Amino acid sequence: MKLTFIGADHEVTGSCHYIEAGGKHMLVDYGMEQGQNLFENAELPVAAAEIDYVFLTHAHIDHSGLLPLLAQKGFRGRIYATVATAELVDIMLRDSAHIQMFEAEWRNRKGRRQKDTPEYVPLYTMEDADLAIKLLTQVEYGEIVEVAEGIRVRFTDVGHLLGSAAIEIWLTEEGITRKIVFSGDIGNMNQPILKDPAVIDEADYCVIESTYGDRLHPVQKYDYVSELTEVIQRTFDRGGNVVIPSFAVGRTQELLYFIREIKARELISGHGDFPVYVDSPLAVEATQIFNKNSLNCFDEEAMELIRKGVNPISFHGLKLAITPEESRAINFDETPKVIISAAGMCDAGRIRHHLKHNLWRDECTILFVGYQAVGTLGRVLVEGADEVKLFGEEIGVRAEIRQMTGLSGHADKNGLLNWMRGFKKKPEQVFVVHGEDKVTEIFAQSLRDEFGVEAYAPFSGTRYDLLRGIFEYEAKAMPAAKRKKAQKTVNTVFGRLLVAGERLMALIHRAEHWANKDIARFADQISSLCDKWEK
Repeated sequence: MKLTFIGADHEVTGSCHYIEAGGKHMLVDYGMEQGQNLFENAELPVAAAEIDYVFLTHAHIDHSGLLPLLAQKGFRGRIYATVATAELVDIMLRDSAHIQMFEAEWRNRKGRRQKDTPEYVPLYTMEDADLAIKLLTQVEYGEIVEVAEGIRVRFTDVGHLLGSAAIEIWLTEEGITRKIVFSGDIGNMNQPILKDPAVIDEADYCVIESTYGDRLHPVQKYDYVSELTEVIQRTFDRGGNVVIPSFAVGRTQELLYFIREIKARELISGHGDFPVYVDSPLAVEATQIFNKNSLNCFDEEAMELIRKGVNPISFHGLKLAITPEESRAINFDETPKVIISAAGMCDAGRIRHHLKHNLWRDECTILFVGYQAVGTLGRVLVEGADEVKLFGEEIGVRAEIRQMTGLSGHADKNGLLNWMRGFKKKPEQVFVVHGEDKVTEIFAQSLRDEFGVEAYAPFSGTRYDLLRGIFEYEAKAMPAAKRKKAQKTVNTVFGRLLVAGERLMALIHRAEHWANKDIARFADQISSLCDKWEK
């Protein structure tokens, strides 16, 4: 019964934890790293084909984004997620695959104009994403699911994103049961649309995030509507656009919630029924999924609007840009407008085109409404860059750069501590992950000082024996090597053969407990196949 830390250790993104228990191999999340990569992640201890289950806390790409790669490498187990998470992952992994393939096509087209440039291979394809999506198994909040003998799981709402959950896992081995809880990303209190995080009674071990583990949100209830009104009014009065880089899933829907109220209360003067563009096919699909899951996930305030016949995330003047042509047309309309576009950290997507058209205009405002990871264009702009490069062109930054600091999908230090206080039985050991390097250590110390619990911030590769309650291996910081801009050319056909071989070996290991006659028949079939190709 072992826990190994793989990703989002002393880093904010790339969440992944590996569990081995009862002869099964499991992952909690398998996310993509975003922004600057400070430390090398340990490899998975087993081949992808040997992974039996993935338990997914929520749909954000830094928690789910490498599932297609896992499937590409031979994973054929089950991915357990809440209903809403499964529906969001369906669209988000396809969107991620599209971005991967588009970037590869663009790099290779550019590379063909240069001598001896190696082919850039996408991390994964749409086919890989489709395969991962087919492996999803939907579960309801609060339902205890026995996934295998000695392994039970339950998903509990933590209010970070539609469908987000803390995951309770009961593991039984050698007649002894241990319970480990993975917090996932814990939501902020009193946020629009979603319920506040629910707490969990007890656990032997807890793995908790620490994104904002060193800071506090404003004490008073933040007036998002007033701040957004002020930004829109001032920008429109000087003839500019309000451009909002926003995460397509979660943050965009919150913004629509606020703008609906601004319009309903007629808080913007002199600009009529101003247009609001959502320029993201992913955001449009995600909004539909939010509406579909309102009964299970929305808080009482949002449900009260629904009972009155009001859609809390829609309004007159809302325009949806789906096609590239519709997206391009937005920047040829001189009417002051609000443009909400992905990606939220400006590292990809249509938002980069809107920045190119609006950053140099001093009458415009670029309004950031979410966390900006180190190394992203969003972080560069927030930190005051005078000039940035977009599509090979240097763009002067003359627009007003603003940040809504109160708007956060993550609990702050007190929110995280309050969630921990929900345990009636304190965990024997708490592991602090999913935070910037120094923040993980600061929050681990806070847990020791203020909560009186053993807390440790592991580096990737650290291994813990859950049965005996001891560290088997404590990894040290391994600085990440600089990555090359282009991936090496790979023989994808031979790569498929290697993956097939790993799947075969994983199946052979599982065959140990089959009936003898089935093992014998399987062995004969493999031998026959070898005889055929050896000829």
